[in-house]
Amino acid sequence: MKCAPFDYVRASSIAEVTGVLAAADGEGKILAGGQSLVPILALRLARPAVLIDVNRLPGLDSVRRTDGGLEVGALVRHRQLAEQSEHPLLAEAAGWIGHAAIRTRGTAGGSLAHADPSAELPVVAVATDATVTVTGSRGTRVVRAPDLFAGPLTTTLADDEMITVLRFPLPSRWGFAEFARRHGDFAVVIAVVAEFDAGVRIALGGVGPIPRRAEAAERVLADGGSVRRIAEAAAAQIDPTGDLHGSAAFRKALAAEMVRRALAQAGIT
Repeated sequence: MKCAPFDYVRASSIAEVTGVLAAADGEGKILAGGQSLVPILALRLARPAVLIDVNRLPGLDSVRRTDGGLEVGALVRHRQLAEQSEHPLLAEAAGWIGHAAIRTRGTAGGSLAHADPSAELPVVAVATDATVTVTGSRGTRVVRAPDLFAGPLTTTLADDEMITVLRFPLPSRWGFAEFARRHGDFAVVIAVVAEFDAGVRIALGGVGPIPRRAEAAERVLADGGSVRRIAEAAAAQIDPTGDLHGSAAFRKALAAEMVRRALAQAGIT
C-alpha cells in the first residue's frame, strides 16, 4: 500500500516545527527516524495532512553527560545510545532495540513520543524517572516520564508540541532483562531495576497499556524481602492481557522471571 497524500515540510528550526503543527490543527506528524511512523503511513493507519521532517534541526543530535545523568537530544539515534558508555543502563537497553538498520535510523525522542508499551526506552525512562523537555507554540515545559505516557501509542503531548531533549538520571547500579520471541522483535516483557539514593525503582514493560512501576515489589525489596517475594509481588501487581505472543498467565510468570534476572544483574540477591 502507498501512503495517503500529504504535504511535506523540511523544518529548519524548532519554531518552524511548532508553528506548522499548530497550523495543522492536529493533522500534522513529525518525521524523525521514521521506523514507527512510515509503516503506519504505508498501511494508511495514519493520514496526516502534513509531514514535518525534523532531521536537519541543529543541536538535537548530541549526547552529553551532566551532573547526575545523561542529556540526550531528541534526534540521537539508538545506535549512538548503544555505543555510549556514560549511561550503561541506557546503552544496554538501546542494544536490544530492533536490528542494526533500525537502531541506525530510530531516534530517542521518537521512541518516547511513539509510546509503545513494549519498547525499551520508555521502560528505562520510567525506571529512572527521566524527564523530557517539550516545546510547543506556547513555550517550553518539562515532563516526567511517568506523566508522559497516557496509553498505548498515546502521550500527553499537545498537537503542537515536540520532544526536544531527554534527561536520564544515572543509577548507582542497575539491571535490565527482556524476553522477545525472536531477536529484534518487540519485547513480550521487559524488567528494569535502577538504584538511586532514594531507593530501588523497578519498572515493567509489555504488561499493560503503558510502562509502569512495580511499587509493590519495591516495597517488598525495601522491607528486606527475598528475590522470590519481590518477583512475586511484581507479577501480582500487573493485570496483562493475552495475545498471540502469550497468555495473561504466561506474561505474569514471565514478568516474575524478568524481575529476578534484572535484580541479579543489579547485584541484588
